[in-house]
Amino acid sequence: MTDTRLELGRFLRAMRERSPAEAGGRRRTPGLRREELAVRAGISTTWLAWLEQGREANPSPHALARLARALALSVAERAYLFELAGRLDPEAPVALALEEAPDSVRVLVDFAPGPAYGLDRTWRATCWNAAAARLFPGWLDDLGERNLLRYMFLRAEARAMLPDWHERARRLIAEFRADHAGRHGDPVSERIVADLRGESAEFASLWDEQVVQGREGGLRRFDHPWDGHLAFRQFTWIPADRPDTKVVVLHPA
Repeated sequence: MTDTRLELGRFLRAMRERSPAEAGGRRRTPGLRREELAVRAGISTTWLAWLEQGREANPSPHALARLARALALSVAERAYLFELAGRLDPEAPVALALEEAPDSVRVLVDFAPGPAYGLDRTWRATCWNAAAARLFPGWLDDLGERNLLRYMFLRAEARAMLPDWHERARRLIAEFRADHAGRHGDPVSERIVADLRGESAEFASLWDEQVVQGREGGLRRFDHPWDGHLAFRQFTWIPADRPDTKVVVLHPA
């Protein structure tokens, strides 16, 4: 029995015991009885008991959603429930593409000592500083392609100034796939992938490799058209209030 299954069971029991009890006589334990919660959620009492005891390894997303509603979980509690169960919430709202950067992203970008930019969940740049605009011609200048993936695969400027373009392109796709994994069904992200598959044979080939990697920093080298050879260390932050965004800062190496 895994620790995660046990923790899921403990969490559900705590939420049940916290819930207001049905009308009736005195109770030995607080909150809802297991039978009452099962009726509210439209599930069997036996299955709920197994879940609370850590014996049920495969709860369906829709059963978890019914439990979340029956327990009147908050947004944070509901997200925690699905995280413990290792399931995607079928009722999670699809976020709209950002037109402007959140304040938490913009402040970090504005105060960065070197090139910095903010990305939304589709890796579209939402804000950047002057140093980043100079570093990335064709992306963050007036004529740029705002989506980082589209810039990387469709703009000649990216290929020309990245000496390790193929390695960086493969890594970028692996990182985007990791981000994309939690958003299956997101029409904006899926459209970006579909469009790029049609416009770039290299993107399609690399996407089909099915490589997944978390976003990492490290050394970034540029053969810049105006400033010559440049080297930076890359750092990425994810704001606590907007985990669907990220801030990337480049510090001279």
